[in-house]
Amino acid sequence: MRELSKKDKRALIVGGICVGGIVGLMLLTDWLGHWGQMRKSLAEKRAKFKSISVSEAKRAGLRAIVPVFEMPRAYEEQKYPFRDKLYEQLKDAGIKYESLQFLPLERSRFGDGYRLLRLQCRRGKCNFGQVLDLLARLNENRYLVGVEELKIKCNPEKRQEFELDLTVSTFVE
Repeated sequence: MRELSKKDKRALIVGGICVGGIVGLMLLTDWLGHWGQMRKSLAEKRAKFKSISVSEAKRAGLRAIVPVFEMPRAYEEQKYPFRDKLYEQLKDAGIKYESLQFLPLERSRFGDGYRLLRLQCRRGKCNFGQVLDLLARLNENRYLVGVEELKIKCNPEKRQEFELDLTVSTFVE
């Protein structure tokens, strides 16, 4: 086997640097082209967004139908406003209940670092219209993440009366 001379080694090193430079230059020009396209696309989108004129009445209507969500806070800061808002919604719907209690904290299934705080309403006495009214207005609760459990039992003797068990949840840090 023959060894490479200093001249050959130098030629290989310079050639490798040149090949690396060419590949790097190709990647850079490709990236710059993509970046230019993104800037152009963003400028077009901004111009289109500015051209949209929405009256203040339409904006107010849009704000009214889009649910607002409060970002999760520490357990002690979040649990009482969450409970108070649900209490208020149950009261507004006219549902009388036996107990409103917190269940043990659980880790979120989404792996986002938050914990799931669940609040259970047991043995609520109501009619079917009140249940529907409560369900329709639950999205107004800015702390609510989801309805974990909903059980409705009809009283066999009085068909207008229902018993409601409801578990709702929110995220806490």
